[in-house]
Amino acid sequence: MVLPSNLHGNITGAQSFETAALMTHVASKSDIDELGHVNNAVYLTWAQEIATAHWRTLASEALQKSYVWVALRHEIDYRDQVLEGEQVEIRTWLGRAAGPRYARHVDIRKPGSSRFSARVLTDWCMVDAASRKPKRVGPEIFGLFGL
Repeated sequence: MVLPSNLHGNITGAQSFETAALMTHVASKSDIDELGHVNNAVYLTWAQEIATAHWRTLASEALQKSYVWVALRHEIDYRDQVLEGEQVEIRTWLGRAAGPRYARHVDIRKPGSSRFSARVLTDWCMVDAASRKPKRVGPEIFGLFGL
């Protein structure tokens, strides 16, 4: 996976739409389905890309080697189509944490739009990279994300 290099906004302290980390993307021909708009699965790919970029931007190399994140559940709502060549703003922020789980919100919309094209809520599980067992999200991770 190629990670976006244009992650900006609130990299730390992203806890709402208004304080979210942000990246932009332009829908390419390969993102388009037979209906002429971005394929539903592409929104999920974009959500994973920004989540991964956010983690890798904040986490040290040692943390990245110690922990991996596994998606447990995705909820996706689709509202507005995105066509080839259109730019989208992809925002992410963190939600509730419980044990090894951390909720991540992603909002994908055209610049200036008052409504989302897609909204994703993913439950991620932090896993110890060596043992492959879930690891409780603790103060080290909360602090890393500025929460």
